[in-house]
Amino acid sequence: MSEAQKVNRYELMEKIQMVDFALVDLTLYLDTHPQDSQAIQQFNQLAVESRDLKHVYEQHFGPLRQYGASFSGYPWNWKDTPWPWQL
Repeated sequence: MSEAQKVNRYELMEKIQMVDFALVDLTLYLDTHPQDSQAIQQFNQLAVESRDLKHVYEQHFGPLRQYGASFSGYPWNWKDTPWPWQL
């Protein structure tokens, strides 16, 4: 792997981490503000960006676990489904 590929890999991973951090932050916000349609729209846009970035990463560097790949309806409905430990 060339030095340029290493830089691109790390830059891509850093972007994925930034977008996923924003998704976690928005998830916490939306848990207490489920009627905020702007935040839901931003969450959904970032979810698409996260999915697309991970797809590019996986094409070049192998698989990643996906976070934030699910979309929310209005009002925020992510919290309505059972938590993994409740199944």
